[in-house]
Amino acid sequence: MEFFVILLLVVLVCGLVAMPALRRRRAGQAAAAGAGPAVDPFGPHGFVPPGQLDVRLPGPDPELLAAVDEARRTQDWKPAADLLRRTDASTAAELRWQRVQTLAGAAVRELSEAPGTGGMWLRHWRVVAPEDAGGAMVQAEFLAQQALRDPSSQDFRMILEEARTVCAEAERLAPGDVVPAITGLGVARGLGASEAEFQSAWEAVTARAPQHMGAHLAALRYWSAKWHGSQNQAEDFARRAAASAPQGSLLPALPLFAVYDHLPDVQLVRSLFQSVVIRDAVEAAQYAVTHAPESHPVLPHVRHLLAWFLVRAERYGEALEQFRKADGHIGAIPWTYEPDPVAAYASYRAVAVAGWESGRNSA
Repeated sequence: MEFFVILLLVVLVCGLVAMPALRRRRAGQAAAAGAGPAVDPFGPHGFVPPGQLDVRLPGPDPELLAAVDEARRTQDWKPAADLLRRTDASTAAELRWQRVQTLAGAAVRELSEAPGTGGMWLRHWRVVAPEDAGGAMVQAEFLAQQALRDPSSQDFRMILEEARTVCAEAERLAPGDVVPAITGLGVARGLGASEAEFQSAWEAVTARAPQHMGAHLAALRYWSAKWHGSQNQAEDFARRAAASAPQGSLLPALPLFAVYDHLPDVQLVRSLFQSVVIRDAVEAAQYAVTHAPESHPVLPHVRHLLAWFLVRAERYGEALEQFRKADGHIGAIPWTYEPDPVAAYASYRAVAVAGWESGRNSA
């Protein structure tokens, strides 16, 4: 029996090492040599079976999922509108941002599944309640996500320009709310904003929510895309944010996202994941998740990426700790960059379990 466990581990880890590093412009790395849900040991460890993993959210939010399900099932937008009204812009800015992101993403998926008719509830929302700030925010984010998922589309700029207009409308309806300004960061990135233009948009965000983790993740994507192949600007941005973070903030984890954005397209050297740069970024992220409130809406985002790096570094026991706390919902980087997020997540989870059970651990 032990022989088969070790053999499984070798096959899975070799697959991980031989595949390209995850990025939006890359695919195929996370299948882990064909090890899919069939070999995932969810039973003995209490993990959620692959078929029950939820790709819509990085972590649990029952109220939000109920609103998403109701919109999809009946096209009724009112539960979503009510939920956003009850999510305070000043005391729950991170949660409000994530709920807007998820609602917009749900509409984008529905439209892709049923072109022309999918996500009709969002259109009804905007027509019936044009002065509802939540509806405007969701529509702006919907347009931004729709455009950025296919930059080669001939309608790319037109959709982003419309998103910018709706962002301005949302700003008018909810002055001081940071969510439209964060959506504006993605619009600015897509439209190829200059550094000066982007800095102006960034200052509008930080004036309202200087420690907002979701906003920093959105801004990091601009610097990572602008300096593709040279990570200095992105790393500098992440380090400055981490250095200024107060106790309990998730910003110390930002350098880990910067490192991830600049991993080589093909990585065959296992020692990279045990290098000083990655080790320091991993330890900073571990510090962040240890000291952040368990209720922080962005905490699962960090746990998922941390688990990915810990598996690659063969620190299986530590990876399992993150998987146990983030299991069930997998709508986060790096899994969402994969063609099959469930298979990718389940494969990494299986590697962590097999590595831990066989006693192989680099830490």
